Amino acid sequence: MIRGLISILLGAFAGLSAAQEFSGNIAAESLTFSESGLDPRQMDDNITLSFKPKWTGDWNHGDDAWSAELFLRADDRDDGREHFDIREFYWLHLDGDNEWRVGINTMFWGVTESQHLVDVINQIDQVEGVDGEDKLGQPMVHLKHYEDWGVLDFLVLPGFRERTFRGVGGRPRLPLVVDTDQVLYESSDKDKHVDLAIRFSQTYDDLDLGISLFKGTNRDPQLLPGIDSNGNNVLIPRYIQMTQLGLDVQLIYEDWIWKLELIHRDTKAPSFQALTGGFEYTFYGIFETDIDLGSIAEYSYDSRDPGDRGVFDRDLFLGARLAFNDVQSSEVLAGVFYDTEKGSQAFRLEANRRIGDSWKGTIEMQLFSNIDPADPLFAFAQDDFLLLELARFF
Repeated sequence: MIRGLISILLGAFAGLSAAQEFSGNIAAESLTFSESGLDPRQMDDNITLSFKPKWTGDWNHGDDAWSAELFLRADDRDDGREHFDIREFYWLHLDGDNEWRVGINTMFWGVTESQHLVDVINQIDQVEGVDGEDKLGQPMVHLKHYEDWGVLDFLVLPGFRERTFRGVGGRPRLPLVVDTDQVLYESSDKDKHVDLAIRFSQTYDDLDLGISLFKGTNRDPQLLPGIDSNGNNVLIPRYIQMTQLGLDVQLIYEDWIWKLELIHRDTKAPSFQALTGGFEYTFYGIFETDIDLGSIAEYSYDSRDPGDRGVFDRDLFLGARLAFNDVQSSEVLAGVFYDTEKGSQAFRLEANRRIGDSWKGTIEMQLFSNIDPADPLFAFAQDDFLLLELARFF
């Protein structure tokens, strides 16, 4: 399916005398763990390279445009993380109140900081980070229709992307390796299943509202015990069908931003509801400087039985965001997840700063503390890490 879309789009782009632009970055990343992993085959440190080029262009007086963004990571110590992906490769056409995108694209739905419940279109590129922010490109036909009363998004998603998982030497990962060669599907169409989605969104003064409906293959796999071809115990991913109704709301009131994401999900397993909600309050110009401090508090709830819940089931997230408002665009985000039932804690810090005109430095740190053995995070209890990245933009 992806190869077919690429062939069609290449044919459409061929011979166009369009205004074009090339950009992107190449980055070196260092990953260091403070303790040895649960599996002696896991690495304690690693250095990798990534390359992310992007081409854009337009023609027909701007009514038609195209975008192509690729991603490549080279890693000689974790074969699961060494991969190539097409993040974007689509044709954009503007036609009055309609906006068409055909090809491969990445998109985001939602408003909360700690968890993205309603964001179900793209598969997570899990080997690129633990926060779920990195995504694999999704083949789609996307129509965005504008009216005075709101915006409607219609999506046809022909083809499913499997989640990426780290290999034997990779960290952080589950104690058992996920064997993607034995992947299972509930649908007889497997990864050829055509998913459908629709979303309504509108802004009412200071209120942003989104209502979405998705029917198709669940991006979150079940992980079942199994044995690989060498007789090793492994986990086998299984992707089931689901129907999800989602709601996302954001209200800005003075220096407050109130946020809520709520879903109802139907599968052959019992249906369930989940929500993440909270606020962000910003203190502007603290200590008579240009620095803004945003304080964040969010709570997550999952209605399933304890053994079936996700990682965020009864969790409280408390965080702070520092925006230095300097010419280097320096930012720091730090927060802690606290499980109100088990007492487990996970601390995360992200900081980045532009260096000169073309460089950017990034620091990420993840720490786990007092992790309950019954908590899904227990598999990562020894995976405290520090990540340093230096990227050159062009």
